[in-house]
Amino acid sequence: MTNGTDLVHRYFDLAPGADTQAYFALFDEDALVEDEGQERQGSAAIRAWRAEVPTVRYEVRDIRDENGTQVARVMISGDFPGSPVLLTFRFTFTAVGLISELRIRG
Repeated sequence: MTNGTDLVHRYFDLAPGADTQAYFALFDEDALVEDEGQERQGSAAIRAWRAEVPTVRYEVRDIRDENGTQVARVMISGDFPGSPVLLTFRFTFTAVGLISELRIRG
């Protein structure tokens, strides 16, 4: 199995790209995403959330493991108010390396 750091880097490699099929394949079917205080669960809800996210650039500052949760501090820049902003992405992965939970906070 791929380690957590590799999985996090794969997420940020695919997130800004045009290959949405590969991006959505990173998520478990019943995954939960929290962004801007709102939770979205399941494939359809995550697809709807992603359609609302502006095109941005990601610069991963660091990744650490906190009891099995991969925590990444990421500088995000793009065409949105307050850009750039440093956010924390908290990833939990399934045993097969899919994202089961992603929480994004300022």
